[in-house]
Amino acid sequence: MTGNSKIEESLAGVPADVESKGLEDFNLFDPEVQQCPHAYYAKMQTASGVFETDALGTPLYLVTRYDDVVACAMDPSTFSSRFDAGSMEGNSEYARRAQELYDEEGGYERIGTMLTVDPPEHTRYRRLVSQAFTPKAIAELEPTIRDLAGQLIDQLIAVTADGNPTDFVNGFAVPLPVAVIAKALNVPDNRLADFKRWSDASVAGIGTNISVDERLAADREVIEFQKYFAEQLELRREEPQDDLLTDLLNASIDKDADEGIDSTALEIAEMLSMIQQLLVAGNQTTTHLLGEMLLLLDEHPEEWSRLASDPAYGKDVADEALRLAAPTQGMFRVVTEETQIGSTVLPAGSRVVLLYAAANRDPDMWRNPDDFEPGREGLAKHLGFGKGPHYCVGAGLARLEARVVAEELSKRLATISVTNRSEIRYIPSFVLRGPEQIQVVVTAKKVVPDG
Repeated sequence: MTGNSKIEESLAGVPADVESKGLEDFNLFDPEVQQCPHAYYAKMQTASGVFETDALGTPLYLVTRYDDVVACAMDPSTFSSRFDAGSMEGNSEYARRAQELYDEEGGYERIGTMLTVDPPEHTRYRRLVSQAFTPKAIAELEPTIRDLAGQLIDQLIAVTADGNPTDFVNGFAVPLPVAVIAKALNVPDNRLADFKRWSDASVAGIGTNISVDERLAADREVIEFQKYFAEQLELRREEPQDDLLTDLLNASIDKDADEGIDSTALEIAEMLSMIQQLLVAGNQTTTHLLGEMLLLLDEHPEEWSRLASDPAYGKDVADEALRLAAPTQGMFRVVTEETQIGSTVLPAGSRVVLLYAAANRDPDMWRNPDDFEPGREGLAKHLGFGKGPHYCVGAGLARLEARVVAEELSKRLATISVTNRSEIRYIPSFVLRGPEQIQVVVTAKKVVPDG
């Protein structure tokens, strides 16, 4: 690895004067702010910890301190997950045209499942999907992940052999998690491009302002996704297979009157919603994590050297990258009754963003929070996967992928050099953040013959 730049530079695209800017310069949807929002979040923490903005046309409260974010996440009765996904959801033109589109194209009802519902309904969904996403099922994917990582590393070696750089994001960080979650869903290789396209469409409007027409174009892709998987689910009814789709069809739970659970089976629309969430969580966020992890290792050659000498160090590297990157920067909540966070009073109906990215760099929680220190004290407490009832159900898979990638890179490569660090740009979203392109040149480790 090469590079000795400061951590701010490693996060790329940081305006030279960002430290001198005040919160009056902060705009949640400004693409330049989104390149590196961490200095702004730090200023919010120093102020009241809760920052009010009208970026969506109505008050939106950003919660930035670790303890406050955890308290909100653990209190779903006050901080409900029944949020609208963005400024356009309340747009009457979009709502009307979207309904027309779904009616015309035969789309399935868009319903909330694990991400946008609260207990006890959420409890039912989580119990059902957990039966198809067990630790055993995840562990069984490790050989697949390791094999895919090896193939993609071989491709990096081959295409940069002449010294010309290639894009690590599109050449490695995108195809690996897409192939892994596709494997879990038993999607054939010839549909991987569609799979990626559907995933991109599913998050097109998250954390960014796009037009009604752009949002409707994404909806068309989502309807195509729905039709494909509805057909696959019906095929599993007739011919069950050893895959997650069959597991979802077969998943059942006992009724639980105490928790208000009165149904044991999933409807098709519910399964499609859950598959869509698994599709996005299974590749979008992992792609961003892998890109950030690569940048951090490139910037810190001492950590690369340690990883190269001890691949088991990959677990700590992956978790520290998760803390700093927070691929899901935050999640919306809606306040159900007037409440107070610190000195800030939040009226009932207020919309809130729990900023995991800010909480993960809270100086009251971690010493030198902007530094990359794998194995640091308290690392397991990071909020890279959220907290509470909505803790990411795919956390085990993402951790496994990041750990295996760190191990395989260190085993197979002598060096990785990032060649476009000063030009790196981040996807313009305040929710799903990750580098768009990372140009790299790699060299393979020399194989020493036995004996």
